[in-house]
Amino acid sequence: MLGESEKNVPAETGQTKGKEASSGKETILEVLARAADDHKFLARLAENPSKVLHEYDLTEEERAALARGNIEKIESWVGKLDEHLKTWLKVRLAQDKW
Repeated sequence: MLGESEKNVPAETGQTKGKEASSGKETILEVLARAADDHKFLARLAENPSKVLHEYDLTEEERAALARGNIEKIESWVGKLDEHLKTWLKVRLAQDKW
């Protein structure tokens, strides 16, 4: 049974407000920029996105969207991405292994 203090803790949903939402956006953009600029990181991400994304402070929903290459979901959080930042997402969508 939950204690009184535990009942008031919001669940992590990826729909956080304020600083936390900004932090998630910044982290997503950091991952996308690194994938676009660092070919070794991009290769690691392509090989095992789940493992690599757990190195970052992301919600499970954010990790899942990045791992799947869900451009629409990611852009709903961070705004329109330029072609450079879409590098990882294009690679992910082009991969045969799902």
